[in-house]
Amino acid sequence: MTVDYIIVGLGLAGIAFAEELKSHNKSFVVFEDNSQNSSLVAGGMYNPVVLKRFTPVWNAKEQLDLAIPFYKKLESRFNQTYNYKVDIYRTFKSIEEQNNWFAACDKILLQDYMIPKIVKNENKFIRAPYDSGKLIHTGRIDVNKLATDYRFFLKNENTLKEEKFEYDKINFQTNFIIYKEVKAKRVVFCEGFGLKENPFFNNLPMREAKGELITIHAPDLKVDFLIKSAIFVLPIGNDLYKVGATFNWTDKTKTPTEEGKEELEFKLNSVINCDYKIVDHIAGIRPTIKDRRPLIGVHSKYKQLAILNGLGTRGVMIAPLMAYKLFQNIEIGEQLEKEISINRFD
Repeated sequence: MTVDYIIVGLGLAGIAFAEELKSHNKSFVVFEDNSQNSSLVAGGMYNPVVLKRFTPVWNAKEQLDLAIPFYKKLESRFNQTYNYKVDIYRTFKSIEEQNNWFAACDKILLQDYMIPKIVKNENKFIRAPYDSGKLIHTGRIDVNKLATDYRFFLKNENTLKEEKFEYDKINFQTNFIIYKEVKAKRVVFCEGFGLKENPFFNNLPMREAKGELITIHAPDLKVDFLIKSAIFVLPIGNDLYKVGATFNWTDKTKTPTEEGKEELEFKLNSVINCDYKIVDHIAGIRPTIKDRRPLIGVHSKYKQLAILNGLGTRGVMIAPLMAYKLFQNIEIGEQLEKEISINRFD
């Protein structure tokens, strides 16, 4: 088999880069062994506002200008819905936060999203003594559904190999590589935390942050917006809500823990006041970078190898843009901005 690219990993980064290749008629094969699942345990929200400080997300407009059409194109291709419009209600902790909200509403980059008024809490099952601020034009991408459909699509195209990628099997040639029975011009690693085992890129400063989510059934809650407080409570239909997420810097396993569940329940009980039942509990490892910027670029020695990683908690927003930038860098030599290039750590 001869292809232009091998992609390793099929989370959001891998899907976005595969789509970038398809749009330029580049052939590829994807290796995916289901060892990394940070994309699948994410909430999947897109939102251009940092809700802790009411500041703009880095590069948010450019990200969303690509991301929204990206998901719309996939919805059309697969005849599915992945993008669900969901407003966000940020509960206030104090009068000071209310004042900070109004100040932020005047910022040009935030005016289209933040409503300059306080939304009174009229739901007796939500604990919001200082009421909330409302964000619009935000939403949720159903990453699980998208990943499942995309995997099925690649299987039908005979471009998916469900097996572990073995780094020591790469045979480097002058302008291409041979990997087992595949000849390719490039290999792009989109492995998430799997980077730690990658001998070509594991020098990059990635840390693992375990995250846990629960899904609850709460028939009395009756909200169609995301509640953002000590944790998020995200409606996903049929009185089900995703609740998350934890950050654990010491546990390196992908196994859900009783401690994580207890932490989420404790925080949840400070946000809502109704009966609920936990119906699911999942965990995954987030690849995190110390400066909270992606890892994009080509290997300094092995020019056939590249990386697209470190998309962080806003992966649904940033993945299409980073895939575009990496493709432009590889194919036409367009220089990457220093803040996303792996060369920033040299």
